[in-house]
Amino acid sequence: MDVIYRNIDSLEQSERIKKLKVQLFEEKRFASIEQARIITEVYQQNPGKPANILRAMAIRASLERIQIRIDPGELIVGNRTAGIRAGVIFPESGLSWVNDEIETLPTREQDRFEVKPEDIEVFRRDILTYWQGRTLEDVLNERIGDEMKAIGKVAKINQTDHAQGHICPDTPSWLKYGPAGIADMARRYRERNAEKASFYEGVEMAMQGASAFMKRYADLAEELSENPAYDADEMRRTAQICGKLAVAPPDTFHEAVQCAWFLYVLLQMESNASSFAPGRMDQYLYPYYRRDIDEGRLTDAQALDIIESLYVKFNQIVYLRSSSSARYFAGFPIGFNVAVGGQDENGEDASNELSYLFLRAQEHLRLPQPNLSARVFSGSPHHFLKRCAQVIGCGSGMPQLFNDDAVIPALMNKGISEADARNYAIVGCVELTTMGNSLGWSDAAMFNLVKALELAINDGKCMLTGKQMGARTGTLEDMETYEDVEKAFRTQIDFFFDRMIRCCEVVEKAHAELLPSPLLSGVIDGCLEKGIDVTAGGARYNLSGIQAIQCANIADSLAALKTLVYDEKQVDRAELHKALLNNFEGEELLKLRLLNKAPKYGNDVEWVDEIANKWIEYFADQFKGYTNARGGIYHAGLYTVSAHVPMGKNVGATPDGRGAGQPLADGGMSAVYGRDMKGPTALLRSVSRVNSRLGSNGTLLNMKFLPSLFQTDEGVEKFVGLIRAFVKLKIIHVQFNVVNKEDLLAAQKNPELYRSLTIRVAGYTAYFTELAKDLQSEIIARTSYGTI
Repeated sequence: MDVIYRNIDSLEQSERIKKLKVQLFEEKRFASIEQARIITEVYQQNPGKPANILRAMAIRASLERIQIRIDPGELIVGNRTAGIRAGVIFPESGLSWVNDEIETLPTREQDRFEVKPEDIEVFRRDILTYWQGRTLEDVLNERIGDEMKAIGKVAKINQTDHAQGHICPDTPSWLKYGPAGIADMARRYRERNAEKASFYEGVEMAMQGASAFMKRYADLAEELSENPAYDADEMRRTAQICGKLAVAPPDTFHEAVQCAWFLYVLLQMESNASSFAPGRMDQYLYPYYRRDIDEGRLTDAQALDIIESLYVKFNQIVYLRSSSSARYFAGFPIGFNVAVGGQDENGEDASNELSYLFLRAQEHLRLPQPNLSARVFSGSPHHFLKRCAQVIGCGSGMPQLFNDDAVIPALMNKGISEADARNYAIVGCVELTTMGNSLGWSDAAMFNLVKALELAINDGKCMLTGKQMGARTGTLEDMETYEDVEKAFRTQIDFFFDRMIRCCEVVEKAHAELLPSPLLSGVIDGCLEKGIDVTAGGARYNLSGIQAIQCANIADSLAALKTLVYDEKQVDRAELHKALLNNFEGEELLKLRLLNKAPKYGNDVEWVDEIANKWIEYFADQFKGYTNARGGIYHAGLYTVSAHVPMGKNVGATPDGRGAGQPLADGGMSAVYGRDMKGPTALLRSVSRVNSRLGSNGTLLNMKFLPSLFQTDEGVEKFVGLIRAFVKLKIIHVQFNVVNKEDLLAAQKNPELYRSLTIRVAGYTAYFTELAKDLQSEIIARTSYGTI
């Protein structure tokens, strides 16, 4: 097998793929109102029907009417718009922000889209007027808008203006039955369950739309076979594949990949949400690949061409967010997360030829999507780890690594069966999930622990505005002992926690009421059997994840207070409190003392690292006794996406020496940028002291290395050793940027020369030049390691 893998590692990229990649950069991004018009017409023409039926009718009409397109050379076809990387305006979830921002979409700081003037007119005349007061956003603003604003600087409530994504559908079952088979299944369930007929009718209707969508692509491909700009044989083959998938499941590898891609397009069209994750593609596609190879229908070169065609398609879909949301999720992180490697159902190595083909595709293309993840464990073969290291060294930030030896116990600790835990996948950036049977609601909220600490030492008042936000706990000047600080911190966490949970419950119930998902429910195990929509608890597992932000700043700040204020008494607490209120103005020496004289998280200082673990444990323990609206549990995540920048803007100066408004630590487990001074192994040891079971919703560790490390076999082998250490220390996740600081500075200065430069942000990869300047600068400031 080693010879086969090495042959795969040397496969070349085809000219076809090179041309398709170039096209991604040549077409402008436009905001699209086409589907919004179709959905609005359906709702206007069918008043009084149940929400799930309206949603099913809307997705079916969209699939039957939306403009479609096939480009020359495409082996995998399908998109939710005719335009590449279009920003879809989706009426059911929220339009108020669109109305406020539509003219500024082409000029805003982050994630820009062109807008046609005539579309603005149609949007306001035909779409907005119908939906005002009816959208998820409007309903939630009426029900809990004031409460969300009141707690928002500490607890940011998510999922308020878009439908639910961040889910891994049951792609294996989709491949087994296809839309026609699932529609037939829903019809049979409906005949036996009259009381739940509406649910099954919705699923059947949505699947009929899916079949119609595939048939339309078959018809278009057949038509294009007569066009001299297209390869006639390829178009006829595409027509045959799409026509077959409309009525029957796939048999070949090419058919299976095309069928899987159709599913992710369909789910995007139903809900316009981020991260419908393909999951473990190297596992469920392997039987199709192996059969085609054995029967002589497929070569590895042909399989790679198909996979790389799929990779290009992953990059043709982006997600239009509000300007505020775009700062928290900067760079279009759509989250097509593909996992390779890991364990099989018996705990043995599951890597196969497809694992290496997916790695080779990433090595060739280096695009932001898919968000490629490699599952590793103590039994991972050396060659698999080495290939991961070599691909990481190419600089695209992928694959990110997930440690089975930490993830599987963390999931089982939350009630996931061993079989499902071993078959885990990743959604979005780093969120952990089971395959095809869970709605993890992994991005329910973000809790800014650093803001809570600010309020704890300032009597519950915001240091930036003077506004009373939290409980009255006294100021730092009043706190005679370090334990007094801890008590105040606990009080502020408790003050916001219950209010946050109550808001999350209202959001979940509103999703079930307004945005049931009949198509998604057809591909989540448990929904058809129960006759319950996925948003209402139909899945086997129903979790909700809330992120704790940011353990490094908390550890550094409390370590500085404990050391310099209370133990060594080098700093007067009244003077420090005044300096914090004034953002260290005139107190530069005090700021330097806080920065340089107190130990910092990320440097293998056990007692400092234990501070981080203590407060993450306290936060995670607060979930006990709460259940979400679907009857499932809450659990904690430790990641920020790009929220560490805007959340930092909401936090005043902190006792670790950070200035007011400055970014918080990136990632979720990472040290504050520039403070991990003892090297990569010391950082890993610090991170390992935060119990991985506390981050069962997902954790994120960023590390940055210089490209020179990967230019020799010795350097690559050292990096493999670092991966082995990561596994042994039972850390859930790590990801790497491999880039020179000089290249990033040059790209910031001359973005037009670096359009294809990708960078790891926080659990996802984005084009560096498409990020706002403050986020670019934060990435540049992260510590770089030149050796191990």
